[in-house]
Amino acid sequence: MATLSAYPNTNPNTNFLSPTDQSNHDRESIPPMQHHPSSEPDSDANPNFHSPLLNPPDSVPPAVAPSSLLHLSFNQDHGCFAAGTDHGFRIYNCDPFREIFRRDFDRGGGIGVVEMLFRCNILALVGGGPDPQYPPNKVMIWDDHQSRCISELSFRSEVRSVRLRRDRIIVVLEQKIFVYNFVDLKLLHQIETIANPKGLCAVSQGAGSLVLVCPGLQKGQVRVEHYASKRTKFIMAHDSRIACFALSQDGQLLATASTKGTLVRIYNTIDGSLLQEVRRGADRAEIYSLAFSSNAQWLAVSSDKGTVHVFSLKINAGSPSTTQSRSTSEPVVSPHSSLSFIKGVLPKYFSSEWSVAQFRLVEGSQYLVAFGHQKNTVVILGIDGSFYRCQFDPVNGGEMTQLEYHNFLKPEAAF
Repeated sequence: MATLSAYPNTNPNTNFLSPTDQSNHDRESIPPMQHHPSSEPDSDANPNFHSPLLNPPDSVPPAVAPSSLLHLSFNQDHGCFAAGTDHGFRIYNCDPFREIFRRDFDRGGGIGVVEMLFRCNILALVGGGPDPQYPPNKVMIWDDHQSRCISELSFRSEVRSVRLRRDRIIVVLEQKIFVYNFVDLKLLHQIETIANPKGLCAVSQGAGSLVLVCPGLQKGQVRVEHYASKRTKFIMAHDSRIACFALSQDGQLLATASTKGTLVRIYNTIDGSLLQEVRRGADRAEIYSLAFSSNAQWLAVSSDKGTVHVFSLKINAGSPSTTQSRSTSEPVVSPHSSLSFIKGVLPKYFSSEWSVAQFRLVEGSQYLVAFGHQKNTVVILGIDGSFYRCQFDPVNGGEMTQLEYHNFLKPEAAF
């Protein structure tokens, strides 16, 4: 059960980025939120509310202790990313790389979740770290034009993650997921899941109706909600627990990985059929992130083994855009084991589909991956503050070429 409150005078129709930083698609506004009358939050009466410092990005004193990262996430089109720190939060542009702005708080300041809504001024924040800015059981809707929170959703347990669409707010708890209407914060749906400490949840971001994926109630099971057809599909994706999954932009393709971390499977979300299976490696690994390219031609995978893999997808979920991308792109053959000619004699490992391209990183560190806006590029974010932009050869594959590197936690990275 959740309670909500809202503060008046919100304006979510404008964007915090300048027009030069946006595409026409990004400038689309979200509907204005309707709010119930309430008083302004009182910083003296509410010990959990801290007023932010309204310094511009370049006015942060150099003597400030270096920030520790608590959270990293891409926005919906992977053109920006957000970082939650023990002092506040920061927003960065991917290409060209630059810090867009930061908000550092005067007391506490730990932000454990930052979820962007494309490039508009509305963000979802959840407190985190040893000295959280907000209670970890609340989702705060932040309006950066007003530099304050305009609404909040309160829960009985800690919030694990938040997902935003222009029409929906999805809040993920340990064993429940709540779906709200963005306009009036009305609760539309409630889902029970197996224990989900990572807050695993994926939502489609295409113009069509919402497709939501979350863990089911059984080990290795995923649940797919098709809100347009009001249908629920359960897929037994793995024998082990689900570790990570990702949706294509239109919600028709689902990539899943288990805690074993050796295989990644791609499913059709409509009928639940297995479309393709690719192999990350032979030994166990923790999969940190999965990402489809915008045309669903490629799949990127990052793990604790320190290697980002790019796989070629030779599937068609029935989307016209997907079909078109297949016909206009270069033919790619995924590498197979050299022993695949005796398929059926040796274990399945030897006939698995392997990645087309790879990029080596520091083993053991946590990385988040997405495809860049330039063709055949990958953006990699590290919890250590590293930013990589790499390019892969779609025909010959092999090691990716590093195009760019930054440490976005260093003061000189601020613009």
